[in-house]
Amino acid sequence: MAKAAPRPSASAQPAASLNRNQACWLLATAIFTLGPHTPYLPAWVTALCLALLGWRALRLWRGQLPPHRLLVMLIAISACAGIRIGFGQFFGKDPGVSLLAILLCLKLLETKAARDIRVAVLLAFFLQLSIFFEDQSLPVAALALCATLLALASLLALVDTDASTKARLRTSALLAAQGMPFMLALFVLFPRVQGPLWGLPADAFSARSGLTDSMQPGSISRLGLSEEIAFRADFDGPPPQPHQRYWRGPVLSEFDGTTWRPASAVTTTEPSYRPSGRRIDYRLTLEPHNRTWLLALDFPAAGLQGIRYSTDFLALTIAPVRQRTRFDLAAYPETWVGVVEAPGVLSAARQLPKGSNPRTYDLAQRLAAAAGNDPRAVLERVQNHLREAGLTYTLEPPLLGQQAIDEFLFDSRRGFCEHFSSAFVFLMRAAGIPARVVTGYQGGEINPIDGSLVVRQSDAHAWAEVWFDGRGWERVDPTALAAPGRLDSGLSAGLPATEARALAMPDWLRSLRHRWEAANNAWNQWILGYNPERQRDLLARLGLQKPDWGTLATAMGIAAGVLMGLLLLWAQRQHQAHGPLQKGWASFCHKLARRGLARHRWEGPADYGRRLALARPAEAEELRGICAEYARLRYGSGASAEKIRDLQQRITKLKLK
Repeated sequence: MAKAAPRPSASAQPAASLNRNQACWLLATAIFTLGPHTPYLPAWVTALCLALLGWRALRLWRGQLPPHRLLVMLIAISACAGIRIGFGQFFGKDPGVSLLAILLCLKLLETKAARDIRVAVLLAFFLQLSIFFEDQSLPVAALALCATLLALASLLALVDTDASTKARLRTSALLAAQGMPFMLALFVLFPRVQGPLWGLPADAFSARSGLTDSMQPGSISRLGLSEEIAFRADFDGPPPQPHQRYWRGPVLSEFDGTTWRPASAVTTTEPSYRPSGRRIDYRLTLEPHNRTWLLALDFPAAGLQGIRYSTDFLALTIAPVRQRTRFDLAAYPETWVGVVEAPGVLSAARQLPKGSNPRTYDLAQRLAAAAGNDPRAVLERVQNHLREAGLTYTLEPPLLGQQAIDEFLFDSRRGFCEHFSSAFVFLMRAAGIPARVVTGYQGGEINPIDGSLVVRQSDAHAWAEVWFDGRGWERVDPTALAAPGRLDSGLSAGLPATEARALAMPDWLRSLRHRWEAANNAWNQWILGYNPERQRDLLARLGLQKPDWGTLATAMGIAAGVLMGLLLLWAQRQHQAHGPLQKGWASFCHKLARRGLARHRWEGPADYGRRLALARPAEAEELRGICAEYARLRYGSGASAEKIRDLQQRITKLKLK
């Protein structure tokens, strides 16, 4: 009795050759995967990746075989040496991502079999995840999702080489949609850690707020053209009027003749004032700036969790803000502050360097004498002088020398908010009245899509505070004397017509920006802002009070079980819907089995079709076509009854000699 021939194992089957269609899908996957990484990779790594991808595309276009393995090895060794020299090590985020990017491009260059495709797709998946080490914004997430869909389509190209582009993308989207419920369950239930799970973004430690702890001519006007968002505010009720939208930053009391700097201030857990007047509740979403300034609305309420208060009425965080953070705050803009002030603070608020800006000093003396040295009268005369001096508010102030205030008031007469506030405070101090500069932001734009108040770097501002006996510190904004529209309508309303036109934005573009920023804000609030505190609140509403790791693991297991059950039910319905299709396929396999070409149980439609084509070359095209069509209808989408009937008719009409 002859022994039956041993069944060949799956691993013993010849690897499928890479065709041009599969190579194009892999190339598109690599491009979309590496694109978001380019701003963070070293320039030489980006250039090498582009060269390798271009070389792969050229060889694909010419129909050439992969380069010799020895050449690929030499490039890989050289790249590893470059990473070791450039980073000083192989371990760590930056060298690891750079090495993965190069390996992906090299793998594409040598890919020629199905196994190579799977390895390349696996590398792409790792790189799609690693981009979130650097950036977690909505555009980057969208690009990563596109790259994931392309990677899935590359895998599908192994199963069915004849499927259309639309069919592959549709199936990829369906596979991603099936995994979406599991992702949402993990997102909601997996224990959160403070900060992003993958660590802080690389740019979180850079000072992005635009403000610094000093001010000199030109330091704030440089921010006037920046549209970058500094923070957002969402109010529980109507937002405050524009003239009350002062977001307090560093308070500058020391002046050396050119530069203003903050004096030392004491911080406490409670404010040094008693809040009074109308209360404004709001939520502040602050972009990372690596400072402890909260940039809160004047003047913060008492008892805010995790907030400290300085004696110059600045709200401070305990640690520098190194990631986008949301704060629940309240403000009392009508509060009187500093009614009882320390003598040292008042003395520092009168100090001027000797010999500094003599013309401005003499002007202050004359104005004070004419006002009888009455503080209120002096303030009125100084304001009238600045209002009538013909000063121009501009984003393009000229460069000034050592006596900058003299040159601004008497020569150029052109300046930005730092020029106006500096000159005003100098005049008041020269008249013997305590005054200081306050920097921060003023104004903001309401986004009509989500109702949030958006404050940009271009809203950076400097104003002044004057101290009066029995009243305390009182805000005075000298910029409004020359540009009153700045307070109510924003930066462009206070600028000369030529500069305002340069900043103007078409209505359609402004509307598009509002919609995009509203989408970004929703992403930041609900996805990136899903921190441990918000998770506890959500789980408490779901009935999980004070959940521990065990409770969350049980909840995740139950959720996964329910989702798996639903997917199995859906799959069973799909299987029942494919009953006629399965009968037709069984008939086809039975017809070939009678010719000695039975399908092995481990053999898929594509592999079976290739074997049939080799065994029966006369009917090769029709046999492979039937197998490919069955795979499309069975494992793809759009298996309509009409298409199933067409396939059944092809199987019925199939004549084998």
